[in-house]
Amino acid sequence: MEEIEALVARRGELWLALAPLWLDREPRESDYQHMIEVIERHDLSLDQLEWIFRLELAPVLSRQQMSMTGGWRSFDENRLLTHLVIHYRRLRGWRKGFWMLFSGLTTMMTRHRWNLLMTRLMEVRGETPP
Repeated sequence: MEEIEALVARRGELWLALAPLWLDREPRESDYQHMIEVIERHDLSLDQLEWIFRLELAPVLSRQQMSMTGGWRSFDENRLLTHLVIHYRRLRGWRKGFWMLFSGLTTMMTRHRWNLLMTRLMEVRGETPP
């Protein structure tokens, strides 16, 4: 199993950059630009990003989104990373299958934001959005 420090070094920046997709307000242009810059540093394909969105982020952040009132005023990056690491380390076997099956529900509230981000990313990469 991957060490926690290595996991946070590999995914932490990306997870935190994408977390604003779940805020109660629409991300600003600067938020989207930051997300794209971080994604590009990680050199991930669109398919890899989709699975990170659906399986690593959405199960944790959709619960966070539903439990917060008035936004993430007390947003604690360390606490969020802890929840994401715990979830990631358990994401095997039946749990992975469960989250794959229910990812439509957990991504429903942010899918429009994700699609916009992916369209912008494709444009930056010189690809033709669908």
